[in-house]
Amino acid sequence: MKKIILNPAGMLLSGLLLGAVSRLLDIYTTNLGNIFSQMAVWILFGVLISIYSDTKKRAMRNIFPFCAGMLVTYYAVAVISHGVYSTTIIAGWTVFAVCSPIFAYFTWITKEKGAFPKIISVGILFVSVLSSVILFDGFRIYDVIINVLLVYFLFIKHIER
Repeated sequence: MKKIILNPAGMLLSGLLLGAVSRLLDIYTTNLGNIFSQMAVWILFGVLISIYSDTKKRAMRNIFPFCAGMLVTYYAVAVISHGVYSTTIIAGWTVFAVCSPIFAYFTWITKEKGAFPKIISVGILFVSVLSSVILFDGFRIYDVIINVLLVYFLFIKHIER
């Protein structure tokens, strides 16, 4: 099952699906729309894709199609539904997607031994918390849940490679 999902085509399809679902949640719900509009949940997805990929290269090859697919369908649904969106936010998410292979490379390393992987893990957690506080006006209960999951997957969960 892992091989079916964790490959560039599977990640593209997952990103396309999650992008559309995320935009629809923005339109039709408040809480779920808020959760999937913030960076922390996408950091969590990126961490999971990266650490469960077999190699650093596969992590890099898996994450970009996921992010690109998510962006394409999110903003396609926004255009189709005549939704409000900002070119500044599109640019920011595009930069995030373009940089995502580099992020995946370092995230994959977090499951290795040593101090450097732990420093990377702390950095990922720090960016997740900071993005909630600075970019999205504060820390909410779902941010706590997402960051507890990040702590678990980055610091506690053992990944067989």
